[in-house]
Amino acid sequence: MNARWLPAATLIGLLVAWEILVRVSHIPAYTLPAPSLIGQTLWHNLPSLIGSWWFTLKITLGALSLACAGGVLIAAMFALFPLLEIAFFPVAIILQVTPVVAIAPLMLIYIGSTTVALLLCAWLVAFFPILSNTLQGLRAADPNLKDLFRLYGASRGQRLRLLLAPSALPYFLAGLKISGGLSLIGAVTGEMVAGAAGRETGLASRILEASFRTETPKMFAALTLLVITGVLVFLTFNLLSRRLLGHWHPTERS
Repeated sequence: MNARWLPAATLIGLLVAWEILVRVSHIPAYTLPAPSLIGQTLWHNLPSLIGSWWFTLKITLGALSLACAGGVLIAAMFALFPLLEIAFFPVAIILQVTPVVAIAPLMLIYIGSTTVALLLCAWLVAFFPILSNTLQGLRAADPNLKDLFRLYGASRGQRLRLLLAPSALPYFLAGLKISGGLSLIGAVTGEMVAGAAGRETGLASRILEASFRTETPKMFAALTLLVITGVLVFLTFNLLSRRLLGHWHPTERS
């Protein structure tokens, strides 16, 4: 078998085993629905779920965009002005280690706008990988080239644009693949907190709604949409990384 088909074959094998286990063991649908039932439920409820999926996707992509813009900008400032890093990097660490579940209710209270609060929750978990990876990449530039740029009197802007940014690109893309999934996790976590009050229409809120009604197949259907979204986000950034790095960076050469 061609190696490229191995992941798909593994996934299909696991789904078939799941289907057989449910049917042979006569597991009730409210405990563990079969993949076939989940697929049917997803198809029948797709018109109502698609709006919730779009809401979650907007939060995810919005938070990821803010994390990229803020993470890259702050990393560049830290690389060019080391004193700024010494002063403010601990703040970034505090933001990273703060549990979103703990502060999401506070955001909902203080901000007022639920959408903005959810956006900040997702941004909070997506921001640090972008910042940390980009900063590491900016530091990874060849020291000899750094000395050469100083020798020729290059400005900070020239060093950033011509030397540091190309060096940081592989690190940034690696952080982007991590933050893509984390932004979805942050969006779902925020929705769980807000959805408990019935104020949002994201997929996480639909999962909570189905759980309250013991509609397990519908829970799995919404969860399937979340999983598919996360996989597509990762594959998109993985493809972007291959396109940008495949012709020159060893990490993406096949």
